[in-house]
Amino acid sequence: MTPGHGSTVDGVLRRSARRTPARVAVEYRDRTWTYEEFDDAVSRAAGVLLAQGLAPGDRVGAYGHNSDAYLVAFLACARAGLVHVPLNHHLTGDDLAYLVRQSGSALVLTDPDLAGRLPDGTPALALRDTDDALLARLADAPPYDGPEPRSEDLVQLLYTSGTTALPKGAMMTHRALVHEYLSAITALDLSAGDRPVHALPLYHSAQMHVFLLPYLAVGATNVILDAPDGDRLFDLVEQGRADSLFAPPTVWIGLANRPDFAERDLSGLRKAYYGASIMPVPVLERLRARLPELAFYNCFGQSEIGPLATVLAPDEHRGRMDSCGRPVLFVDARVVDEDGKEVPDGTPGEIVYRSPQLCEGYWDKPEETAEAFRDGWFRSGDLAVRDAHGYFTIVDRVKDVINSGGVLVASRQVEDALYTHEAVAEVAVVGLPDEKWIEAITAVVVPRGEVTGQELIAHARKGLPPFKAPKRVLFVDALPRNASGKILKRELRDRFA
Repeated sequence: MTPGHGSTVDGVLRRSARRTPARVAVEYRDRTWTYEEFDDAVSRAAGVLLAQGLAPGDRVGAYGHNSDAYLVAFLACARAGLVHVPLNHHLTGDDLAYLVRQSGSALVLTDPDLAGRLPDGTPALALRDTDDALLARLADAPPYDGPEPRSEDLVQLLYTSGTTALPKGAMMTHRALVHEYLSAITALDLSAGDRPVHALPLYHSAQMHVFLLPYLAVGATNVILDAPDGDRLFDLVEQGRADSLFAPPTVWIGLANRPDFAERDLSGLRKAYYGASIMPVPVLERLRARLPELAFYNCFGQSEIGPLATVLAPDEHRGRMDSCGRPVLFVDARVVDEDGKEVPDGTPGEIVYRSPQLCEGYWDKPEETAEAFRDGWFRSGDLAVRDAHGYFTIVDRVKDVINSGGVLVASRQVEDALYTHEAVAEVAVVGLPDEKWIEAITAVVVPRGEVTGQELIAHARKGLPPFKAPKRVLFVDALPRNASGKILKRELRDRFA
């Protein structure tokens, strides 16, 4: 391929700016940017970054809260040929230092309130809120007019969530992400007339690459929030300023549990997207009963594939609400056994992918790359079943399946049974070491109201065979999660083992 053909992440914005320059692209707090203004800001920011002594291919960490400046910085890195490294702004200490060191970040863009957490000696530049911040320098900076990056160049290191091991940096190219944007646009029915609100962390691949960048590609007006605040979200919907929302199941559960959920006028919400972890079917049923006209989309995937791999569309939910749907436009998927041989429909196995959306491997981890990519397919680590119509259902993470008395039990099935009890606000089911059972099926529950463990075990037995019912119930005030909303079952196993 040759440079200059435009299949780049920043090219997505540039084309929208040429097509609809005066349309509002981004709203954040009291700032509003048209597409022309935002594209110009990205070009100026690219010049600012290169003036720091950076060169194409250098890694640039991004350690900030949601903001318009964060988005400008990502697209500026893309335009300047730099490799953006999103860093979870909740990380501190050794966890943060590991990512900065492992990525080899030459500079970290940060918010002032976070700068003090960076490892000593880390070169840093404020994103906003200071006189010398990236956003403050744009007015005096000339627009970048250097060479365009190539589509095969790296544009981002997407670090895995690290729920089972140290995070690995998935090496994403411009080409991979642009393919993923088109997959998202087609599978999720994204259009310029939508009014999306982006409330989840922008350092997470789902909010940035499944929604915000694809919506910029189609020319929509995007509202960025600092966090998924229920009051703010409901206000935007009632004001007619938001009709499209993505959130992981944990956020949807929190919204559904709000006292005002039944009273607020949410009829203006047209599209509801969920993903990042498995949605409990009973919770989805409650949401659909409260908002019967709302179109729900199940989005499934992982960082290594950009991250969207499969989608269950609104008209496909009937009769298969536990399914994650069928592969999107640029993804091939199949279910295989431990030897990589495809298994018959209806048989559990590991879901594997082949796609131009896939990463190039893991940054500076050749052994992990070789283990994940075998025979031309990426091994996802997810246990799934495919039906005769091509729909996939995720049974569990391979490492979360419980071996109870020599019988493999999927934690999701037990969790769904417990979610039907009105006193269960949230639940995670894990296997804990046990002399008799090898692993005892254990439910860790955040209660809503008074309930005993024996009551919940008895309730689960009504819908499950006895060997799948929990042996123990533990009560906690909250479940540990990473920033994308995934419950950290590894932490639960360590805590209660």
